[in-house]
Amino acid sequence: MPPIGERLRQARLDRGMTVRGLARVVDTSASLISQIETGKSNPSVSTLYAITAALGISVEDIFNEPGTVRPAAVLDPVAPAPAAFGAAIAAATLPSVDQTASSATTQGLRMLAQRRRVGPVVKAGEREVLHLDSGVTWELLGQLPDTHVDFLRITYAPGGSSSGAGVLMRHSGTEWGHVLAGQLTLTLGFDTHVLDPGDSVSFDCTTPHSYANHGVEPAVGIWFVAERFS
Repeated sequence: MPPIGERLRQARLDRGMTVRGLARVVDTSASLISQIETGKSNPSVSTLYAITAALGISVEDIFNEPGTVRPAAVLDPVAPAPAAFGAAIAAATLPSVDQTASSATTQGLRMLAQRRRVGPVVKAGEREVLHLDSGVTWELLGQLPDTHVDFLRITYAPGGSSSGAGVLMRHSGTEWGHVLAGQLTLTLGFDTHVLDPGDSVSFDCTTPHSYANHGVEPAVGIWFVAERFS
């Protein structure tokens, strides 16, 4: 398992940010940031996206070797949701959008650094693994230099979720997923979809969304998340 906390802390120091400063951007407590950096706590999916966005790094960079994270480039903010979706929000109430993910992501900080190569073949027993909070596990399936795609095998344990109950997240990019086993519930905007083995999804990640496993067996799928750059 890559040292998440160590790499996040180094990226924060490289950018001259304090723990409290990062906590303000991510809209969480300095105590939580400190616990994540020291390995005493794992971030949720939404919190991890928020922190990497605030630090101007990719989720892919969390898997990279220490010292390979480069200075961030400041780009345009995340594109707003489609006008029709924005109008719908004005007319009705969505479950709360996780500001941990959305406010930091709208900072538009992304890095344009060269990624290391993972592959071309990654054996099942050699995958790099991230264990996140709320029963979520990410396994890196491959990576190519100069690309900005997260290629992951994702597992949600029974009761696992991407963020807190009733809380949605959003971040830059587009997302494709295919469920291999178990059952996964996707909340996407105002709609709820129950995904069974063989089902697939694709959507703009700026649409508020969340995942949860309400079943009794692990939900496993293959996911691609492509970052969007201006």
